[in-house]
Amino acid sequence: MGREVNLMINYPRAKRNVKERGATKTQEDRETARLFEKEFFDGDRKTGYGGFYYHPRFWQPVVPTFKKFYALTQKHSILDVGCAKGFMLHDFQNAIPGISVKGIDVSNYATENALEPVKEFVQVGDARNLDFDDNSFDLVISITTLHNFVEEECAQALQEIERVSRGHSFITVDAYRNEEERILMNAWNLTAKTIMHVDEWQAFFKKVGYTGDYYWFMP
Repeated sequence: MGREVNLMINYPRAKRNVKERGATKTQEDRETARLFEKEFFDGDRKTGYGGFYYHPRFWQPVVPTFKKFYALTQKHSILDVGCAKGFMLHDFQNAIPGISVKGIDVSNYATENALEPVKEFVQVGDARNLDFDDNSFDLVISITTLHNFVEEECAQALQEIERVSRGHSFITVDAYRNEEERILMNAWNLTAKTIMHVDEWQAFFKKVGYTGDYYWFMP
């Protein structure tokens, strides 16, 4: 199995009012968010991001960590599963000119509103059935996406990442280490259908044959 490594260490941490979000969100808010369309990205904060816009302070500090860890050059190729509007792909292109990038997202709205420099490289797609040949990419990345499936579908998505990767992959999923973190995670969660203890996730990765690297999202 792969390594537990925080490649997101330089991603800015927002101040989150987890308890307020947990007290105010409704099942209707969750159902709207899980459509992953305009309301999720650019609608009200209660159903998602409340405005999903590019800012260099988010991914520019993170990309060099990936570049160094995987020794990425312009000769390599990357797939982002759950790429949204392609912000990370855009910053990979800028940091490593000539690198090959692709992105898929379930959202028509996100792909239609992708950043212009990467718009031709993103497409609507299903993580459970990636439309790419075996061993297509040097690195497959999926940030806070796979937990939006139920367990069986999450297993399919992990196996698909394993299939299209030439050996390197990195994912982050919603998780917790103790009861306090579990309560906070459930209060914060809007779209995830699979949330596990970190030990359960690691056992799950082994069970489904995922050998890539991973880390956790916790609010």
